Amino acid sequence: MIKGMKIALQLYTVRDETEKDVKKILQKVKDMGYEGVEYAGLYGLDPEKLKDMVIAAGLEPVSAHVPITEIVKDPAGVISAFKKAGCKYIAIPWLDESSRPGNVNWDKTKADIADIAKECEKQGITLLYHNHDFEFVKDEKTGEYALDQLYREIPELQTQVDTCWVKVAGEDPAAYVKKYKGRAPIVHLKDYMLEGEKPEQMYELIGVDKTVDDKPGKFEFRPLGHGLQDIPSLIDASVYAGAQWVVVEQDFPSMGKTPFECAQMSIECINAIK
Repeated sequence: MIKGMKIALQLYTVRDETEKDVKKILQKVKDMGYEGVEYAGLYGLDPEKLKDMVIAAGLEPVSAHVPITEIVKDPAGVISAFKKAGCKYIAIPWLDESSRPGNVNWDKTKADIADIAKECEKQGITLLYHNHDFEFVKDEKTGEYALDQLYREIPELQTQVDTCWVKVAGEDPAAYVKKYKGRAPIVHLKDYMLEGEKPEQMYELIGVDKTVDDKPGKFEFRPLGHGLQDIPSLIDASVYAGAQWVVVEQDFPSMGKTPFECAQMSIECINAIK
């Protein structure tokens, strides 16, 4: 725990190992000092069995990243499954290019998110939206970011600010977290290094765009405290905003370290903050 907030790990950080042995990985996460986990799927397990495994490891099942394309096929069923898995929150983690701001399906995306938020509310779960940098495009008429527009138009929707992508988009991540005081139950802590200009496309690094051939070393995810982010200011901003959890996420390991070594370095960075 840091300044009254609990610390969780997004299991996508250690996804390759988690797919092999969920029980073993949960124990390793607990041994590192994390207090909770955020799912990236259900790992082929019955939701209630997964919940029991998490609790048996001494962890809390906090939330889950669930693709919007999966939810819209069966909103009630998918949300119910993650509720059975112990989640208090569900986060929409990513939008395909055609569904993003500035594309033809953006209005449909917003309508789908609004419907999902209402179904979550009906089932006693809170819907979050996890940003990247592509939501930081401004409306030509209002000058408002698409991400802010999304939160304004859907009052049931809560934030899950990914601090890495806010900074990549050119905004101050601590200020952005503070902007949503009272609406930020979970904040994603993520660090990175960027040499030179932002690459036109960076999503190959998070396992999405397989066609990009970026120059190596230009953009790199890093353990907390080993990149460009001011981690103490992000912690203070999360406290100010009323966050209950901070979630460590590192999409890809770096610095010659394994995913678990990166996760260990990140929680050590958090615990060193006074």
